[in-house]
Amino acid sequence: MRMLDLERLDAAPVQRDPCVFVHVPRFVRAEALAQINRDYPDIRERGNFEPEGLQYGPAFAELLEELRSDEMKAGFSRKFGIDLSANPLQLTARKYVDETDSGLHNDSRTKVVTVLIYFNEEWPHAGGKLRLTRNEHDFGNYSVECEPRDGNLIAFVRSATSFHGYLPCAGERRSIQMYWVKPKREQRDSGRAGSLIKRVKRYFKRG
Repeated sequence: MRMLDLERLDAAPVQRDPCVFVHVPRFVRAEALAQINRDYPDIRERGNFEPEGLQYGPAFAELLEELRSDEMKAGFSRKFGIDLSANPLQLTARKYVDETDSGLHNDSRTKVVTVLIYFNEEWPHAGGKLRLTRNEHDFGNYSVECEPRDGNLIAFVRSATSFHGYLPCAGERRSIQMYWVKPKREQRDSGRAGSLIKRVKRYFKRG
């Protein structure tokens, strides 16, 4: 791959506090970062956007090809010991954040693996650094902090303990968010099971 350094991903240790994750500084090759930023999508408002609705240059298009490649999926399958071959990929790009975008949360149960990659060439702000925390209330109780710059990557397996977020900031915070999600059939089955559990709980509450 010309833009992404899968050897760095392979070499990075898998960590398990507070969830299964990997932190890979400079996953985007240094020589590619400037090209990607030159051709970054013309986003003018905050929010996450699917690439299909954006305008961007050839370097960013090449980046998308690498991110969506079988090599990328295989790399994360190896890293986390999860067969992702049947899991669809969802991908969005972001350029701007404001103070309302911060806060701790966990991802939807439909997500299996979350990948975040950052493209700013500098980061002068105190906030905006992604943290994996040990609960959903305390930013100070964290195991890793990923600065949103230089092609840094953080990826984790979604679980009951995969809380993450960042302290408030405002401005350009260029990132790509990728998620391998459960197949549609599995999502439907999970939704039906959850609905059944809720109905049973309501029944016993009435009793």
